[in-house]
Amino acid sequence: QVQLEESGGGLVQAGGSLRLSCAASVSILSINTMGWYRQAPGKQRELVATTTSGGTTDYADSVKGRFTISRDNAKNTAYLQMNSLKPEDTAVYYCRATRVWVEYWGQGTQVTVSS
Repeated sequence: QVQLEESGGGLVQAGGSLRLSCAASVSILSINTMGWYRQAPGKQRELVATTTSGGTTDYADSVKGRFTISRDNAKNTAYLQMNSLKPEDTAVYYCRATRVWVEYWGQGTQVTVSS
């Protein structure tokens, strides 16, 4: 069982930055893929960024060049650095982990970007 706890969300003006954290209850060395997803009101949950244990990263086109995903194995934590935020980035952001073909989700953290 893997528990994930997100933090770092909040209200920010357009053009600002936030860093989200996802703390795992187990060593993330045992987690194949960690990722960030988001869900805006009335919309489906969508992929934002992923990172694998091998260091491969992937990003949605809408965030490329603005967001950076990273992981700190020593702290069992994954991060999402979000720069140049836009109002359309407003959503609940969820952390997801895949370990031995089982997926786990955090409770989500709200990010609101004002224009």
